[in-house]
Amino acid sequence: MTGEERPAGLVSALRRAYEYVVYYGFLLVFALMCLGWSLLSLPLVLLLPGRMGRRVGRWVISFGFRTYLNLLEWSGIVKCDLAELDGLAEQGPLVIAANHPSLIDVVLIVSRLPDAVCIIKASLADQFIFGGSARLAGYIRNISGSKLILDASRELQAGSHLLVFPEGTRTVGGTLQPFKGGFALISKKAQAPVQTVLIEINHPFLSKGRPLFDKPEFPLVLRARLGERFMPPAQLRPYIAKLEHYFRDELAPGQMERPS
Repeated sequence: MTGEERPAGLVSALRRAYEYVVYYGFLLVFALMCLGWSLLSLPLVLLLPGRMGRRVGRWVISFGFRTYLNLLEWSGIVKCDLAELDGLAEQGPLVIAANHPSLIDVVLIVSRLPDAVCIIKASLADQFIFGGSARLAGYIRNISGSKLILDASRELQAGSHLLVFPEGTRTVGGTLQPFKGGFALISKKAQAPVQTVLIEINHPFLSKGRPLFDKPEFPLVLRARLGERFMPPAQLRPYIAKLEHYFRDELAPGQMERPS
């Protein structure tokens, strides 16, 4: 081994060590942030009136997510390109429909939408680390189809943004899953447009079936770009098929603009 190769190998080893420390360290930071706010949220559920509590809860979650992403970027191992989302907060009620390649998708979008409401699995809402903050923010539990549609429509009519993933689960193996119809029914009932958001990640980070502690390749590039906006549907099935076809076209390997 030459003298030049030894320093290069040392630098590479130090870089890998730094990435491991930062990745696992920031997973811990995120968990502590979620737990801390969840615990603080529990008394606020009782102290703050309903709408005020929801606004405070959502704003703090959005601010916390933005702060976390800023920390990741500061570390130098992650780059976020979310500028196209910045104008959505002032555009009135929208159904924000996005593809779902990673667990971090919610963090990316909500970090830019201070009055976003999410549909959350009951199993997650019941966890100590998320329960208090989800309750304060008025997140909608996914336990009853008819009640979910009604609650989501009411939030949109009150001026909020509703974040949905039409696949109903994370994308598997990079292949978009068939779309569920709930987002279209909500759009029709609330007469709120559907704004599509296309999420692109340069590595299968926190994808379905990938262990949480499986470190990705760095640098990690996270990008969210605005797609077309669709007016509320007149007929559900053609509308759902149209949006699924649109996403498949936009995310096709030959069409998608890969983050760099």
